[in-house]
Amino acid sequence: MKIISLQPSISLILDRLGCLDSLAACTKYCLDVVPELRSRVLPVVHDSWSTKTEELLPVPADLVIASVPYRQESLTAILKSGRPVLTLAPKTLADIYDDIRLIASIVHQPERGEALVADTQSEIAAVRSRTRCLTRPRVYCEEWGKPLIHSQRWVAELVEAAGGTFLGEPGTTTTPDAIAAADPDVIIAAWCGAGDRVPLERIVEQRMREQRRWRDLAAVRNRRVYCIADELLNTPAPTLIDGLRALTRAIHPELFGAITTAQGRQIEESLAITSKLD
Repeated sequence: MKIISLQPSISLILDRLGCLDSLAACTKYCLDVVPELRSRVLPVVHDSWSTKTEELLPVPADLVIASVPYRQESLTAILKSGRPVLTLAPKTLADIYDDIRLIASIVHQPERGEALVADTQSEIAAVRSRTRCLTRPRVYCEEWGKPLIHSQRWVAELVEAAGGTFLGEPGTTTTPDAIAAADPDVIIAAWCGAGDRVPLERIVEQRMREQRRWRDLAAVRNRRVYCIADELLNTPAPTLIDGLRALTRAIHPELFGAITTAQGRQIEESLAITSKLD
């Protein structure tokens, strides 16, 4: 079975299953999250959002696996390649576990798939056990900044496991007014495709200009505005455990320590920015 992977999550799952030899092609983003792929010199194709029929056709493969996000144009391009297609659309942690099991069955490694799911569930349960009796800060997680979009449901589940209360409806748009009214204790930005390069200072400054009450938010006053690297929260794969660890450090640094450089960044000048706007 030779597979074209159109999202990093698929390549990550295959890597954790010990089945990278199944890959016939992958995206440039897969090379970033699975560095071993760089030495394999596989054909590099565009992802599920922008792939094209003409780049898929020359690749000798038995199956194309795609995952969210999609566009109608990219789905049409995949179907025109004439190969069997598996399209994944996880929303929750349970969906991600099912996708791991499904991919494991495709590469004839169901036992490894079950073990990978069990390990992930165990890690999350261990964190939840440590945070169960702690106070639960209100956490605003932002997947995109214009428009403002709440992070996905699986991120909300991880926030709860990390000992926080997720504000808003996962995956929906929101407004500066709504965030001001909710008054989060912690603000986390994990913009899709931005890595750890989200402009935290600009977020704080622009949102306070759009809605002056942001200067009074608990998260801003207490300098609890963070960027968590995109791939740790937005990639539906076992690496979400690293995202969970980053969330615990942002939500409960008194127990888990501060955000590390590998996990993201913390805003350091929010109070200075606030004073500029007075």
